[in-house]
Amino acid sequence: MQSSVFRQLPLSFTPREVFSFDSYVAGENHLAVAMVRQLAAGTGEKQLYLWSSQRGRGKSHLLQAACHLAAEHGAVVCYLPAAAIIAQAADCLDGLEQLDLLCLDDVQWFAGHADWEVALFNLINRVRASDCCLLLSANQVPENLTVQLADLRSRLVWGPVFQLQALSDADKRAALQTRAQLRGLELPGNVAEYLLRHYPRDLFALFERLDALDTAAMAMQRKLTIPFVKTVFSQSL
Repeated sequence: MQSSVFRQLPLSFTPREVFSFDSYVAGENHLAVAMVRQLAAGTGEKQLYLWSSQRGRGKSHLLQAACHLAAEHGAVVCYLPAAAIIAQAADCLDGLEQLDLLCLDDVQWFAGHADWEVALFNLINRVRASDCCLLLSANQVPENLTVQLADLRSRLVWGPVFQLQALSDADKRAALQTRAQLRGLELPGNVAEYLLRHYPRDLFALFERLDALDTAAMAMQRKLTIPFVKTVFSQSL
């Protein structure tokens, strides 16, 4: 079964890094995270929809974490970002209901494309009739997606819908330090606070800064300190 499903996929998408629930700082999103965990374990809802109009809220992180958790328990899973497949034929969604877990990221890319809207509509119907679990994400609540197929909206809300909330500054510091620790870096609290005060505060941008510091610290064999941060980003101050 597994090989027959994956032969239909038009490309092989491999995320740049491994995302897990342990590395996700939930903040006010505890209920959403708990529901995603249950779905990944096959013990909760069969369909969930996560959305946020702001980047850095962790939609893609949670979808990939769900795939990794389910795969660790022997499930056949697939994570597909809509932006990576939109140039392909919409029939690449055919047969994916045979999976144990399917995670479709940024489904707003399908809105306005009649063939993709129909393909997603039919996929959700097939998933409903199968043992597959479906985790969806988008940048809008389903009611605000500019879809032409009205019945698609009703399918997108067949399961619970969660808006992911922004993290507090304390949670952002924790997220930065967790990411640093996973990379083998020590990020002191005062350095994390400095990054929050002096640079764009959305988590995605902060992670990009941390990634740049990781590269520079490795190349220069330096610890992460405020003077070192100032040196690395001197041209952007």
